[in-house]
Amino acid sequence: MTQEENPEQNPLANQQGTGGKRILATREDVELLVNLFYNKVRDNAMLGHVFDTVARVNWEKHLPKMYNFWEMILFGTEGYDGHPLRPHLIINSVHPITIPHFEQWLVLFFQTLDENFEGEKAEEAKTRAYNIANAWAHKIDYMNKLNNTPTIEVNS
Repeated sequence: MTQEENPEQNPLANQQGTGGKRILATREDVELLVNLFYNKVRDNAMLGHVFDTVARVNWEKHLPKMYNFWEMILFGTEGYDGHPLRPHLIINSVHPITIPHFEQWLVLFFQTLDENFEGEKAEEAKTRAYNIANAWAHKIDYMNKLNNTPTIEVNS
């Protein structure tokens, strides 16, 4: 068990930063971040319907998977088992996911961090989220453009 996993060994656990916000330092903090963030997503006009109506996310399964994902990303822990891009590709085949979707996702993620957390890991979370969203947005955008462009044209 790492210091991040064991609050008794982590000097940053449950501490407030100089700005009065939590230091992002433990699994408990990751769970709070993910829960607050997905509350924003579900209330968002652009994203909520994609998650709740198109993807019909099972939140009881999805949230623990996201806790594990972000804990792995931020603290290097094991426990996440999945292929995070795959579900987005499946959803995209039914309902196009566009760059503005990813931009809105980032706005909400950054807002959640800025409103509740500070410190090195909060900044790292922003960087990691940006890198993931940017890469996936461009991959999916490229695929969407390919799907809308005939690969072979026949001139008679």
